[in-house]
Amino acid sequence: MTERMDTSTRCGNLSSRAFAALAEFERDLIKERTEAGLTAARLGVQPGRPTVWRAESLRTARVLVESGEQDVATIAGVLGVSRASVCRGHAGVDRR
Repeated sequence: MTERMDTSTRCGNLSSRAFAALAEFERDLIKERTEAGLTAARLGVQPGRPTVWRAESLRTARVLVESGEQDVATIAGVLGVSRASVCRGHAGVDRR
């Protein structure tokens, strides 16, 4: 709000009302999305993308990482996940 807006003129009044209407519209959209998210959370729906990790592949990844015989790219290729997923899933993995 560093720019002055003269609301005593018709053009200034119209501009301020247009900005107020857009702000109210955006506020309503945010409120609607929040309510939808809360409803989904009450139903047990987890937000975001589904995980690529299954119990078996996670155990396999941990064994391969701890053995140190394979690099991260090879482990990711074998399991069909990205290198980032392997690194995120295992704190302290050397990102070779």
